[in-house]
Amino acid sequence: MEDLLEKAIAEASSKGAKYVEARYHRNTYFTLRARNGNLIDSAEEIAEGISVRVLVDGALGFASTNRLDSESVLETARRAVETARSLSRFMKKPLELGPGRVGHVSYSVSVKKSFDSVPIDEKISLFNELWRRSREAVKEASVKVMFNEYEESAEEKIIMTSEGAYVRSFIPRVYLGYNMVIAHPQKGVVQRWQEHGGSGGYELVESWRLPDVVSSEAGVLERALLEGKTPPSDPLDVIVGSEIVGLIAHESAGHPSEADRILGREAAQAGLSFIKKGMKGFRIGNENATVVDDPTIPGSYGFFLYDDEGVAARPKYLYREGVVYEHLHNRFTAAEYNTESNGSARAMNYASEPIVRMSNTYVTPGDYSLEELIEDVKLGVYIKSYMEWNIDDERWSQRYVGLEAYLIENGEIKGFVRNPVLEITTKAFYSSIVAKSRDLRFYTGTCGKGEPSQGVPVWFGGPDVKLSKVKLGLAPG
Repeated sequence: MEDLLEKAIAEASSKGAKYVEARYHRNTYFTLRARNGNLIDSAEEIAEGISVRVLVDGALGFASTNRLDSESVLETARRAVETARSLSRFMKKPLELGPGRVGHVSYSVSVKKSFDSVPIDEKISLFNELWRRSREAVKEASVKVMFNEYEESAEEKIIMTSEGAYVRSFIPRVYLGYNMVIAHPQKGVVQRWQEHGGSGGYELVESWRLPDVVSSEAGVLERALLEGKTPPSDPLDVIVGSEIVGLIAHESAGHPSEADRILGREAAQAGLSFIKKGMKGFRIGNENATVVDDPTIPGSYGFFLYDDEGVAARPKYLYREGVVYEHLHNRFTAAEYNTESNGSARAMNYASEPIVRMSNTYVTPGDYSLEELIEDVKLGVYIKSYMEWNIDDERWSQRYVGLEAYLIENGEIKGFVRNPVLEITTKAFYSSIVAKSRDLRFYTGTCGKGEPSQGVPVWFGGPDVKLSKVKLGLAPG
């Protein structure tokens, strides 16, 4: 593959490209899906090919092929150059390539228990156990649906550029998500969608202890459905669980910090950003508001050490002690900002262009235990998890409907609260944090962006966070 990539770089350079980036990218997937313990789908998929991206006369051109022979790759390089040249006359401002610390390196994620070492029957039997354990956990209500999706994947890449970058990587990942619907004739319905994922082998699935997790959640959610009371209507202290905090970090810090989004590239696709160019240093919250994006966390679902432009990855402080501190950059947005790329370019597969993406985004932890956050609350609500959420295109106004939630009175948990709604602006959330727990937890997701759409694996996380004097709403249900 290195020979093919070198030929692509030489061909595009000979046709006038100022910069050439060639990438071999192979993704393999094995997927199982089940409903109520019964297998409904099994699939294998391979996406393998080579892409070429070039800078010609201030414009970018991109082309790809899944035919891995010399002539096809050379033709792909020529198409990329022709595309860029045809677009160059429409450029209001020529693109430039910013600096980035490119690597010459090979790395891989180690596996303790290979996927092939586990019989497929054992993987399918896990679905049966989750269905059985969830039904056994409820007494008055019933589990109507338990949908499961299991996926093991491997991503292999070789990235070479005309500037001398060479990065070879191999990252296996595993994912398991479930959707559980619990219903009662008089009390209605609650549903739980939860995802688990990481980079590694089948040892991760075993470490998640999903039968115990599902059993516990089913029992708790039944009680929340049957016993939940209306939340207080007056402003009060709210403890926001790490699951919601992580989603907030992803949506209201990660997405608005994508430099291509700030510059308007995403406007017609996935929205805008409240952050505008020149807003570094803008105060978005108090000293407790620090949000980091870090692709280098071992075992994480969004793990990588070098991005798809061959630039070394590192942790980025998106918000630091309440201030907009750093954006997510590739080499082209870095040039616009007169800065250096921080290794944030990712492509979903060989047919996709690398664009600015998140990896593992989280609110940094504090110094308290959850019990300490609760102990001095006279009247409050602890919202541990969510059932639904939405946020506006600029990532400013957001709304989260609680799933597992509790009333707090005089420092003690006093029972369940049904459907509390946290509706708050981004600045109000980060300005209202008065304390954070020391427990940093991560949650799994697939982040969508771009046109054509690309989905890439990510984690989002944070500690439990205490907000002061927030007014909650109530969702129907």
